[in-house]
Amino acid sequence: MTGSEAAELPSAPRVPREPRVPVEGEMQQASLVFRELLTLTADFERVLAAHLSVNGTDLDAMQHLIQAGPLSPTELAHRLSITTAATTLVIDRLEKAGHATREAHPSDRRSVRVVPSEASVAATFAALGPLIFGVDAVLDDFTPAERSAIETYLGRVAAVYRRVIAETPPAP
Repeated sequence: MTGSEAAELPSAPRVPREPRVPVEGEMQQASLVFRELLTLTADFERVLAAHLSVNGTDLDAMQHLIQAGPLSPTELAHRLSITTAATTLVIDRLEKAGHATREAHPSDRRSVRVVPSEASVAATFAALGPLIFGVDAVLDDFTPAERSAIETYLGRVAAVYRRVIAETPPAP
């Protein structure tokens, strides 16, 4: 049987196994690389925050504003999981740095929206672009079947994260 014929055979159904806590030396190589990627992601976020002259919380706020568009201070507070008072300080810092402005809501004059500045969005994407496009270009080196396997793996890893987050009780 050739490699391509083997790839066409249906795979056996996955039998879930009991999760176990791995010992450091027993982790699979892919898990070790994934852990390194998590560390590098945190490092990159620190570099990006420094590049944009903001702290980590302010960077998180900017990411929410860039992804979702204008948000009310209350909605931003919910997304950041901080108090509205703390969010006011975040918005003040973002305004002072030129990353966002407060604007009247177009249909409700009683409320305010926090709007990311165009210059800040452009600066963020200029810093993120090499990473986003570089990571995406790595996939060009893989066959469609390999890309599918990578997507399946990452999808399952994301599902594990979602499950563990949902099952983890809040701090007392």
